[in-house]
Amino acid sequence: MSAKSPKTSNDVSFYRPPRPKGRFIVGNIVDFRRAPLTFLTQLHRDHGDLVEFTAFRRRFYLLSDPERMHEVFIKKQKHFTKGRGLAVTKTLLGEGLLTSEGDFHLRQRRLTQPAFHRRRISSYADTMVDAAVEHMKTWRDGQSCDIHEEMVALTLDIVGRTLFGADVAKEAGDVSEAVDLLLKAWWIVLLVPALNKLRKVRLPIPVLSQVQNAIDNLDDIIYRLIRERRESGEDHGDLLSMLLQAQDDEGDGGQMTDKQVRDEAMTLFLAGHETTANALSWTWYLLSQHPEVEAKFHEELDRVLGDRPPNFEDLQTLTYTEMILHESMRLFPPAWNIGRYAPEDVQIGDGIIPKDTTILMSPYVVHRDPRWYPEPETFDPMRWTPEKKEARPRFAYFPFGGGVRRCIGEGFAWMEGILLLATIGQHWKIRLVKEHPVVPQPLITLRPKHGVAVTLERRM
Repeated sequence: MSAKSPKTSNDVSFYRPPRPKGRFIVGNIVDFRRAPLTFLTQLHRDHGDLVEFTAFRRRFYLLSDPERMHEVFIKKQKHFTKGRGLAVTKTLLGEGLLTSEGDFHLRQRRLTQPAFHRRRISSYADTMVDAAVEHMKTWRDGQSCDIHEEMVALTLDIVGRTLFGADVAKEAGDVSEAVDLLLKAWWIVLLVPALNKLRKVRLPIPVLSQVQNAIDNLDDIIYRLIRERRESGEDHGDLLSMLLQAQDDEGDGGQMTDKQVRDEAMTLFLAGHETTANALSWTWYLLSQHPEVEAKFHEELDRVLGDRPPNFEDLQTLTYTEMILHESMRLFPPAWNIGRYAPEDVQIGDGIIPKDTTILMSPYVVHRDPRWYPEPETFDPMRWTPEKKEARPRFAYFPFGGGVRRCIGEGFAWMEGILLLATIGQHWKIRLVKEHPVVPQPLITLRPKHGVAVTLERRM
């Protein structure tokens, strides 16, 4: 139970959670920045479900209680805004679903939602499988490669085909460069928010100039595709066509401007391929370390698919493959840290969160809580039987967030992840290079810092 201050006028206390000792002026930011995953995990183990820490004058609460997280995500979601750490993301994504707030966010979600209805995304299943089959044609038995780079290239190809109905391979270098620069710049702007304003006036600061140049190049690509599509007036059956045609029947009846389409397309283009590539990379890493799980995975593929490629209907029967992906995203959730900012005092549970507090809810931390996952460091897909899933609290697992801000592309991501694992797993075993260090790098997403060096071994 968190310590509390004296009662307020409405007989509810402000939370006064335990707080580790920090450094003068900077607080705990040095420890957090040096090893974020270790720092947050240790805070939870040492101090429980609600812990305070500081960064300069900013106050953070690490919340790891699924019941109170349910209030933040759903019951009291209107009292919070997105965490301030996404300010630099807005640099690239504009007012897309990931970054926008309030009524505008709700309108954009209404406009974008039809693009992710089950019937619509099911039409992309064959596109995903075809892309994987084509990509594997470049692989050779015994070849050494970085499987993370391979998954980035593959998912970028898929998002290009499904979002734009186009081959964006020639722009892949620009996209990858923009993502890398954004992820690196995120820490800098998070610690010194004023730098983002300096970027806008184009002061000659190297990292900011590089970020702006990358954004300009991507804007040229996106706006060109939007202009060509509007001029043709054709429905290409892709997500861009859906965004251009979307109409807000529940609101003002209007459509998106080019700028709004650009922001949503950029969000889907970059966030979509980055997170899925990470999830797949971690899954191949884990399978390479657990031959008994890999053998069961291959047995399911051989039994369900034989020698034919997977399709949308197979998602219902590839149950163990889905369980593997669940367990991989438990241990290495691409969205490892989710923030909500309280601009005013708000009651959560039996206490009050003071205004000007950022609440951090870390899937990485909660997913390794032994209350919900015995032997939490063990990779065990059998945690995901229907009975075991049902026995856990709702927010003991939240790789896609929660509430009105839950990732709109979740269904797309699950389908893509399962189909790509199945398509590749049919034909290849992924063998980790033993000397290669695989280290999580928690930027905006949880990436393998040095990639994942592997050897490809053909199955069939």
